[in-house]
Amino acid sequence: MKTDADTVDVDRERASFASAWFRIPFALRMAGAICLGLGTGLLLGQDAHVLNLPAKIVLRLLGALALPLVMFAILRAVLRASAGAGDAARLTGILLSNTTVAILIGLVLANVLAPGAGAVLAGADPKGGPALVGSGLLDLIPRSVLGPLGDQGSVLQVAMLALVLGLAMREVRDTPMRTVGDLVDIGFATMLRVLLWIIELLPLAVFCVTAVIAGTKGLRGFGPLGAFVGTVILALILQAAFYLARVRLGSDVPPLRMLQATRGALLSAFSTASSAATMPVTYGNLTRNLGVSDRSATLAALVGTNFNNDGTALYEAVAALFVAQALGIDLTIWQQVVVMLASITASVGAAVPEAGIVSMTLVFGAVGLPTEAIGTLLVVDWLLDRCRTATNVLGDIATACLLDGRRAPEIPP
Repeated sequence: MKTDADTVDVDRERASFASAWFRIPFALRMAGAICLGLGTGLLLGQDAHVLNLPAKIVLRLLGALALPLVMFAILRAVLRASAGAGDAARLTGILLSNTTVAILIGLVLANVLAPGAGAVLAGADPKGGPALVGSGLLDLIPRSVLGPLGDQGSVLQVAMLALVLGLAMREVRDTPMRTVGDLVDIGFATMLRVLLWIIELLPLAVFCVTAVIAGTKGLRGFGPLGAFVGTVILALILQAAFYLARVRLGSDVPPLRMLQATRGALLSAFSTASSAATMPVTYGNLTRNLGVSDRSATLAALVGTNFNNDGTALYEAVAALFVAQALGIDLTIWQQVVVMLASITASVGAAVPEAGIVSMTLVFGAVGLPTEAIGTLLVVDWLLDRCRTATNVLGDIATACLLDGRRAPEIPP
């Protein structure tokens, strides 16, 4: 017979296990999920398709969060932006041109290299497939946060939504609200809290997707994913080269010195996968190490962090073409223009870990691609997230130098 002491010991063991799990770096958890998924998939063979459901649930959660998260991020970025008319015009021109070039690089490479040809997308078979065990669980998760409040909403979805948002709002329940800006900040903080909970489920989704691919197609099923990774990294390298060339032509800052002086920010971006978390380091490197004026550093590091996410926009454009190629869908020039516009819009505010996956659901929806296909990309997204975040931060750094222009920065002794 269990005693109260036994119950307390069990609770302590569970808490200790959870604490130990969360102390493991996220990248190691994802790598472990891939290794376990490979072994499980090879063991189960074709029966591994039953593991599609957990990945679909995680993607449904991310998709439900996409619209409100992007909306609050854009509102917050616009309300917080502080620049004079002249500075705002220059900054807007630099940011738009950088992002446009990034997406064009991604689209051109994806069209030329066609990394998605022959790819297998777990859980996104356009011809359908066997019914998923327990798929009724998906009905509890709305496709959009606002969905349950419409005519087609169910009371179960409303209850689920109220429960999740209520738990998230407990984190900000004592935050004073005096202005519209405070309201937007609270909304963004609530959505961000929910996003961080969903991120903790990503290792489970990656384990399931890896097992499905390994079980149904074997190790050869991962070949196109390697081509996708190579295409994205090559595109990011070309975008970085564009930054260096633009800084060389448009400012007095030597590109190599810029990289040397801001390596701390770039390493922080790669390790944290968050432009927002790296922002203080970026600002400090710009002002103290590189001698960029305080105003340029403020506009680039603080405002640019919200609006200047070129690496994310590039990644989403390549991902859209990769999935279209895998499904045999030929995106027209106009549809690729829509991908470009959607990527620019969705990348605003994507300065937190894994937000690129959230906003990708909007890009896919803009051209009718199935969001379930994003599940396959989760296997490599944890690595590419760090690469594109480093590119985002490099774009902020280059923007600061371009705002200073040909005025020689005051290099500290």
